[in-house]
Amino acid sequence: MASKSSFGLPVRLLYRCPECRTRSAGPVRKASIVRSFNTVGPRRAIAAPPIDFSSQADLPPPSVRNARVIPASLSYFSGRPDFTDNLLNLQALLRRYLTLPTVPPGQAPRVAWRTVSQYRLLVGEPVRASKYHQVIEVLKRLNQIHPAVMPSELQEAMQIYKRDVNPYAIVRRPATIDEDGRACGIGRRKSSSAKVYLVQGEGEVLVNGKSINNVFGRIHDRESALWALKATNRIDKYNVWALVSGGGTTGQAEALTLGTAKALLIHEPDLKPALRRAGCVTRDPRRVERKKPGKLKARKMPAWVKR
Repeated sequence: MASKSSFGLPVRLLYRCPECRTRSAGPVRKASIVRSFNTVGPRRAIAAPPIDFSSQADLPPPSVRNARVIPASLSYFSGRPDFTDNLLNLQALLRRYLTLPTVPPGQAPRVAWRTVSQYRLLVGEPVRASKYHQVIEVLKRLNQIHPAVMPSELQEAMQIYKRDVNPYAIVRRPATIDEDGRACGIGRRKSSSAKVYLVQGEGEVLVNGKSINNVFGRIHDRESALWALKATNRIDKYNVWALVSGGGTTGQAEALTLGTAKALLIHEPDLKPALRRAGCVTRDPRRVERKKPGKLKARKMPAWVKR
């Protein structure tokens, strides 16, 4: 067998001689092993003299070669030190001001925080979106503190993460009726745009200075252009004067629908629920999908031929 020697004993039961490095069946005497390894006498360890730290005179002079730079941040040796410091700082502020009174979640001031790409440019580190989400969660909790008792330290810490321009602070200028009694509304659909002037009258409609029958040949487009007035039974109470441009007849007609609805809401704001149910208030963002290279249209592929 491969696991046995010529003596008929397993290899693990044989003894190795430390001097000749051969195996034998009998045990090797311990004295020979001691003599073979203890050829040199034991050396006595020599220790350095003790240093007395109580007196400065006994201390060795400082050396620049042995100096070591100590980083200011404990997370210096991590992969994202600035992000870690920011997160730890926000969590420390949250623990400090956790007992301050808060406002209900729906009444907290709306704040536009920086996106993860903007934060990466700010700190110069490849921060993951999931990690930055932890910062946003802490900021949302700090933002719920009542503005009357919010400390200045907390406001300065949160200002770093806010966008330069807050879109929620922009207030749209309310539309009014001019001195001639006209209300203006702008609507868009696909590549078409329409500017609609609505004034009280008998139901006359002019599009680019022409009658609506001359501009839109299809009945569906004519009904779509005046659908906001027809759905609210105001077709014979207002005069419409519109300027349309771009796109085709379908896009221009649906742009007129949105523009007419906006102008009608200036005259009668209470009609908004009815116009929303009729689908005249929401802007339709759908557009024709562009053609791709190697395809016949946006998604249609050419006929496949085996040979």
